[in-house]
Formats: sequence, structure tokens, C-alpha cells
Amino acid sequence: MPDQRLGGRLPLLDPEALTPEQRNLYDRIVSTMGAWAQRIGFESRTADGRLIGPFNPVLLSPATADAFLQLQIKEAQTTSLSERVRQVVILTVGSVWQASYELYAHAAAARVAGFSPDAIRALSAGDAPAELSEQERVAQQFTLQLACDRRVGDELYQIAVRQFGARGVVDMIVLAGCYHLVCSLLNAFAVPAPECLGREQR
Repeated sequence: MPDQRLGGRLPLLDPEALTPEQRNLYDRIVSTMGAWAQRIGFESRTADGRLIGPFNPVLLSPATADAFLQLQIKEAQTTSLSERVRQVVILTVGSVWQASYELYAHAAAARVAGFSPDAIRALSAGDAPAELSEQERVAQQFTLQLACDRRVGDELYQIAVRQFGARGVVDMIVLAGCYHLVCSLLNAFAVPAPECLGREQR
């Protein structure tokens, strides 16, 4: 049996007990986000196929979740941002929420994008590591200020536009918004990262 603690406040849904609409969403998640997770090197399913992380709770609202999944896929496919900048934005949102599964998953993605373990730890704590490029540093500051203050000052806004253009600023905001939603799901349902449960058992 899978460790039901991986669901946080929700049970892990059995793939064999899903409604047809839920099963269609399950299959799309497995073929997209699940395949990506496997390539990157983090867990998105239990050994018997139950989804974990944010992928389990979204099965409860399959129509809305399917639209959100399409937004996430389209964002990744069409963004003007580099993969390193994307991971800076995502980890910065995670640092505000301290959503353990999001930080766990995107620490793996950031490693693949070329960040050092020290840089990943710093970004996950809301800090800007020395190894960031100027553009990456601006992305971290912009995302953090918008998340914490709910607005961005004129000076930082102008710097961000110079670095990314107006389209890039929109792309950063959309990406950050996606992960505010992901972190909301994770924290509301108290979803842990698998590595957190592993530490508890040692």
C-alpha cells in the first residue's frame, strides 16, 4: 500500500476507481507532467500509480484542472523566458509559500537547468545567490517583491522591462501565477514532499 501521508489532508486517489473524466485527466497528467517529472528526477506517482503532489487534489475538479494543465503546457512551450529564469521565478514563489513539494520538484528542475545546490537552497529561502546572472537576479527580485508586497515599485518595474521587455514581464507574471495556484493547493491540503517523509523515518 502507498504511504497515504503523501496525500496530506486528502486520500491518494486510486487510478482504478476514477470517474471517466478523472481518468482522462489522470492519463493526460501522466503523459505530460508525469513524463517530465521522470525525466527531471522527482516523484509524481506512487509505485501503484497514484498521483502525488498537486496532481492528486486536482483530480477532484477535472474540468478546471484540465484547463490549468493546458495553460501550464502552453506557458512552457511559448514563453520568452529562459529555463533558468523560469526556475528562478518558480523557486522564488515556492520560497514565499514554503510549499515543500513544489520546492522539492523544482530543486530537481533547477539542477537540470544548471544551478548549484547552494544556489537552489538560497533561492528556496528567498535569497539571491551570487551565481545568478543580472537577468536572473532581476527575475528573483521582481517575483519576490510582487509576491510579498502585492505590487512592484517603479524602479524595479523599469529594470525588469529593460531586461525582459513588456512581453517578458507578462510571461513572468503568468508563470508566477501558475505556481501561486500550485502552492495554494499544496499548502491548503498540507501535501508533503516524499523526501520530507523519508527524513521523518530516519
